[in-house]
Amino acid sequence: MRAPAFRKATKGSRISSFYSLPSPALGWNARDSIASMKEAEALIMDNVFPDTTDVMVRKGYTQFATDIPLQVESLMPYNRADGSDQLFCASDDSFYDITSGGAAGSAVQSSLSNARWQSVNFTNSSGTVYLCCFNGVDSPRYWDGSSWVTITAISTPAITGVTVTGLISATVHKRRMWLVQVDSLKAWYLPVDSVGGAANAIDLGGIAYKGGYIMALGTWTIDAGEGMDDYWCAVTSEGQLVVYRGTDPSSASTWELVGVWDVGQPIGRRCLYKYKADLLYVSLEGVLPLSAAITTGRTDQRVALTDKITQAMSSAAALNKGNYGWELLYYPEANMLMLNIPVDEGGNQEQYAMNTVTGAWGGPFQGINANCWCIFGGEPYFGSETYVGKFWDSLSDNGTNIAFEAQQAYTYLGSRGRLKQVKSVRPYILAGGDFSVVMGVNVDFSQNEVTGSISFSAPTYGIWDTALWDSGIWGANLNSYADWQTVNAVGTAVSLRIKGQVKDIEFRYAASDVVYENGGVIA
Repeated sequence: MRAPAFRKATKGSRISSFYSLPSPALGWNARDSIASMKEAEALIMDNVFPDTTDVMVRKGYTQFATDIPLQVESLMPYNRADGSDQLFCASDDSFYDITSGGAAGSAVQSSLSNARWQSVNFTNSSGTVYLCCFNGVDSPRYWDGSSWVTITAISTPAITGVTVTGLISATVHKRRMWLVQVDSLKAWYLPVDSVGGAANAIDLGGIAYKGGYIMALGTWTIDAGEGMDDYWCAVTSEGQLVVYRGTDPSSASTWELVGVWDVGQPIGRRCLYKYKADLLYVSLEGVLPLSAAITTGRTDQRVALTDKITQAMSSAAALNKGNYGWELLYYPEANMLMLNIPVDEGGNQEQYAMNTVTGAWGGPFQGINANCWCIFGGEPYFGSETYVGKFWDSLSDNGTNIAFEAQQAYTYLGSRGRLKQVKSVRPYILAGGDFSVVMGVNVDFSQNEVTGSISFSAPTYGIWDTALWDSGIWGANLNSYADWQTVNAVGTAVSLRIKGQVKDIEFRYAASDVVYENGGVIA
């Protein structure tokens, strides 16, 4: 079979064509056909985050607290009104105060059954702030700012009316603390403005008709047409969402059922996450805003925040749903919502990261082996093996390189079905220093590894009081690199792929130009 020939240039003619591509700032697409993606999307975004105008290699972490005996599986921030906050972590059978960072020191609680604790901050009627911690096996532990209390039926404070060792998590709703009991459809509530007292229950056994048990409780802010109101909601192990509204669950006149919805099976105890005015739900069908899930129905996958990465999310959920560590984290300063994916417990975790401004996804982030996450002092922290890391505060992973790779969606360069010979590519890169990367061109929907290194001329900047004004180029925090790279690729559809490692520099990819020669139409 003969291939269409490329035109031979006649003297004085120009046969090369030029095409400009934006960066893949629309993010990772793990949903659509490889042949129908937009040019500004990407097939691969490993350790790459889509910013609003370009894409960047994710930032790294430092080890904040060290010398912790085993895996850190829970982080528990304590937030005082005066700002003198504290951070505790759970590892193996103990709690540690890691507020100041560095070596963890002696345990502040010990002889516990496990390190998988849920916590909530609550201020009682006297103004005391409590950090209330539950794991469904041990008696709850409360921190009041000066001492730890083991909660029993006779402690101060105390919880009566329910077996306290079976309480696994809690939430705060309209000045009450609500408690989740292991393997039960009963939700327990305490008196108003209190962290103790007689616990009473509402039984969802006759309402959640699929059975199971309560997985998590949450507060959901809904605009009811007459202003904002907080609704109480419970999600069961069988994927049913039960919603109530009102203030006093002991009174039928002030507590009423709103409805029951099927929203897909939850993943993990931390499946509900307060995000702005909505409540996000981590399920086998993706990360769903509850406001959209109950109005459009669970069959409409487009309502999921993870819609664009549906295939990746579905695969991760199917393979790893039983692993501990599924959790969401919202970091406003970076406009980032992260989903922690425990590929293996205690040693191999990934994160999918969404830009909360554009809705574009990046990831997976690799090299951050996080069992759990929290925001403390406005910054993101994660628990790992023998240490707690502080994320997004470094341009390396605790002093080591950050490896990254990105492959942009395929483009026909403006002429679908026509053969092209790509001759050169000019990537526009913004970086804070020297770097080494490899770049290549894939054709016709292949996903081959790249091997060819690319080189850039170091930018030359003017020296103050030496360079001529209006002639010298003045340096900035990020240097711009835009040198042509020679390539040789022949095909109808073209995809750029870049791979490298960076350390101690910021690295962004803004756009690229392609020079190519057209051949005949493939028939």
